[in-house]
Amino acid sequence: MVEKMKSDIAERNITLLGQLMEYLLDHPKVFDVLPDDFELVILPEDDPEIVLYNLELLKRHGRQDKPIVLARVKSSAEKITSQPSIFVPVAA
Repeated sequence: MVEKMKSDIAERNITLLGQLMEYLLDHPKVFDVLPDDFELVILPEDDPEIVLYNLELLKRHGRQDKPIVLARVKSSAEKITSQPSIFVPVAA
């Protein structure tokens, strides 16, 4: 049961990543403000299960030497439905 849930979350994450990459390729200027080497965390507004899962993955596997980029998205089954909010948190 747990493996099936992880598989489902992985599939949804892969779909979201593909959709985000499509958006970024259609809007290449976004890359101008992103760090050269970063960890991407996708936070879908309409899927709290994936948000929690992705934040836990970051907590367990994130690297201290890489900046984190958070991408808040609204998604549907086919594509991201609006412009994603992309944040690069800055340490105080």
